[in-house]
Amino acid sequence: MTRLARMQAAMAAAGIDVTILVPGTNMRYLSGIGFSTKLRLACMLIPRTGTAHMVLPTMEAPRAQAAAQFPVTVHPWDDGDGPTTALRAAVSALGGTVRTIAVEHTTMRVFELRAVEAVVPSAQIIDADPLIASLRMQKSSDELAAMQRAIVVAESTLAATIAAIRIGMTELDVAADWERRIRAAGSIPSFDLAVGSGPNGASPHHTNGMRQLQSGDLVVIDGGAIVDGYVSDITRTIGVGSLSERATLVYNTVLAANQAGRLAAQQPGASGDSVDRAARAVIDAAGFGAFFIHRTGHGLGIDVHEPPFMVAGDHNPILDGMTFTVEPGIYLPGECGVRIEDMLVRTTTGATTMTTFARDLQCVG
Repeated sequence: MTRLARMQAAMAAAGIDVTILVPGTNMRYLSGIGFSTKLRLACMLIPRTGTAHMVLPTMEAPRAQAAAQFPVTVHPWDDGDGPTTALRAAVSALGGTVRTIAVEHTTMRVFELRAVEAVVPSAQIIDADPLIASLRMQKSSDELAAMQRAIVVAESTLAATIAAIRIGMTELDVAADWERRIRAAGSIPSFDLAVGSGPNGASPHHTNGMRQLQSGDLVVIDGGAIVDGYVSDITRTIGVGSLSERATLVYNTVLAANQAGRLAAQQPGASGDSVDRAARAVIDAAGFGAFFIHRTGHGLGIDVHEPPFMVAGDHNPILDGMTFTVEPGIYLPGECGVRIEDMLVRTTTGATTMTTFARDLQCVG
């Protein structure tokens, strides 16, 4: 089945009359149409059966129609008129009574929601995200191949960047070097590349700064690449110069937790909860449990973060074709941080680790 057909079948099963998507990764996944309209309203109306309709500024109509992977009826609007008439025409063209509308709770903006509510005031508005996630989580062979190509770019360029690291370089220097290599490989970073050195590594989402790398530092390096619309995501922590016994202990503990999480993902009936528990148990046993302050992993594909999530309480089984990370960490405030992140895919025989970059502690400088 095409992605649109799968979407409409899922809507019928859920009793949804219309799903309304705004520009973003869900629209691109389902239709091939990807663009940003800033403050101008654009949306796609997908009925339970029949043709999709799109409301968008007149100037965006040609490229939307050229990119669409299935027939779409376009309802354009001009700045002088505003989108309300076009949106009302699109809803009317659907035919029948619209009782239930699914929208993207994490993507649709307030002004877009208010426009929908004004045109269809009696409709029940529900969250479309779980339904669309159920379609996107299990990747096709083509999607997996694109992700594997993105991994190759990320790993080859990361290896070259690590080899070039020297004491005295700043975090910004390291991130810029990696980004330059990713772009030279014909790709772009999948998100802002992150480098946290020494005590800065204790912040999982540290913003790169001018701190210079020093002997004894642990340096957390997190990033990835985009190839054919699909992402990679990898984190490695390296040492600079000579490390203390405590720093080495923290590293080896996270490495063991990473291995435990990946092993748990291979087990029959594995879930986000079981993977999280396996990784967390290692860190708890070493006495660092209070310093593992995030979930063990997340799904990824078109987006860097998407379902499924490796987190306590998620008992849904990890199904064949689902791609996700295992990335335990320890973050000691004012001291150091360590995170080791790998990408995995669930298969009929368990789970395969897609990333191959060495995990043993590497010291440079």
